[in-house]
Amino acid sequence: MAASRDQAPDLSKLPHERVQLVRPPFIHAHEQVAKGGPKVVQFTLPIQEKDLVLDARGTTIHAMTFGGSVPGPMLVVHEGDYVEVTLVNLASNTMPHNIDFHAATGAMGGGDFTHVSPGQQVTLRWKATRPGTFVYHCAPGGSMTPWHLVQGMQGAVMVLPRDGLKDEKGQPLNYDRAYYIGESEFYVPKDAQGAFKRYPSLGASMPDTLQAMRGLIPTHVVFNGAVGALTGEHALRAKVGERVLFVHSQANRDSRPHLIGGHGDYVWEEGKFNNPPLRDLETWFIRGGSAGAALYSFRQPGTYVYLNHNLIEAIELGAAAQVVVDGDRWDHDLMTQPSPVGPIQADTDLTLPVEAAATAP
Repeated sequence: MAASRDQAPDLSKLPHERVQLVRPPFIHAHEQVAKGGPKVVQFTLPIQEKDLVLDARGTTIHAMTFGGSVPGPMLVVHEGDYVEVTLVNLASNTMPHNIDFHAATGAMGGGDFTHVSPGQQVTLRWKATRPGTFVYHCAPGGSMTPWHLVQGMQGAVMVLPRDGLKDEKGQPLNYDRAYYIGESEFYVPKDAQGAFKRYPSLGASMPDTLQAMRGLIPTHVVFNGAVGALTGEHALRAKVGERVLFVHSQANRDSRPHLIGGHGDYVWEEGKFNNPPLRDLETWFIRGGSAGAALYSFRQPGTYVYLNHNLIEAIELGAAAQVVVDGDRWDHDLMTQPSPVGPIQADTDLTLPVEAAATAP
């Protein structure tokens, strides 16, 4: 489907800003409150097919990526801006690709206008009319769409309100840091002995991968492309007192983010900033095919775990990250240890009454 050019608005008088994308979990520099009127924000998004190591065992797949990472980079604009994306299918690739922006209106989210074969590029422009966090993914059609998606081709867009984020009372909210966590699942075929298979090419892996996908039992559920990708030396960082925005996307399956030892002070569970945020959540819900956002102000130093609270997927399959929070002082009013670990004391009352005593009216 070819876009009609003769009725496209003349945007030559609007400011044009070219943005250099960065790899997740980081997000390119941006203003939280827009300065001036709408502008045309320009991005170049290369598609790269590459080997991706999923775990410490060396399990490797032929991945398809936006920008060379899983997930692809986050794009940030403001409501009313025009998003202009040049999609480049590198000549070294083997597959046709396109891009479907859930934040865009019409033409399969832009998918109809962006089919590119290896060695081709195309530019798509769409207007950001709805503030919030949104998924984008490859959608070439038929079985190719879920296959491309679970081989890595997904990312997110954040459309901020022009006057910034607001709480449920309409008061301004801001953040000191922002991280993008893209959750994805992989379906790596196994041989007769139960070992993960490797293939000579992306195309050669397709039949077995499709069969594994149809079983709906992933072999890996991970954050940012691999087990442990956001742990250890790659852990997210923050400081006590900082307010951190976590944007979490899942293009295919439901997820349940949870910050152990922390909370969601303000949570846009559905990711849409026109809706008032929920408050003080322990765990929030991210629907498959969507992105959500949570804002938390860290109050204690230490290492936190941010995970999918389907703990099987977090612990056994890999959907977990760490946040290392620096601070000089532990707040004993929030948590303390009145007595250290030791032997059970003789006078410890272990009685658990069957029924609670009635309370006075």
